Amino acid sequence: MRRLFLIAAATLALPAFAVELGDDGLHKPTWLRETFKDLREDLVEANAEGKRLLLSYEQRGCIYCTEMHEKIFTDPAIDKLIRDHYFVVQLNLFGDVEVTDFDGTTLSEKEMAMRWGVMFTPTLIFLPEDVGEGVSAPDAAVAMMPGAFGKVTTEALLIWVRDHGYEGGENFQKFVAEQSIKETDQ
Repeated sequence: MRRLFLIAAATLALPAFAVELGDDGLHKPTWLRETFKDLREDLVEANAEGKRLLLSYEQRGCIYCTEMHEKIFTDPAIDKLIRDHYFVVQLNLFGDVEVTDFDGTTLSEKEMAMRWGVMFTPTLIFLPEDVGEGVSAPDAAVAMMPGAFGKVTTEALLIWVRDHGYEGGENFQKFVAEQSIKETDQ
């Protein structure tokens, strides 16, 4: 009986959904896009698919990235929102792969993180459908989420960006509160 209890406890301690890790130590869900990391090209491709470009800065060993990938992004509603509405490009906070910003600047992932002021992982950067010439990604971004958040906030942000909540001056925190109320009413 004690052995069964220990096996059950060990099983419950495992993450609900293990997400494959790549050679770079970053999580690799199937909805990630492998691109040349030229954001201008990525935006064109995202638009052609009717999706929003979403950049995700992560790092090897990041416990908050693991939390997001194993507990938040695997939530069926959030997974569906990402798959249906977002073109996700992953960037490594300490990576050496070249990234070309919308303004034409080309730097390594880690140098671009410094240029953009990315200090936390994960950091999600949501881009509009159109980015003006000479504008950098953080200047063009309609929303940035530095750090890990729970299911309600993450789902609300995905919906708020998808539905252009930022265009009408809708306060995101008010939107999150309204989403939370809707969930408790159901």
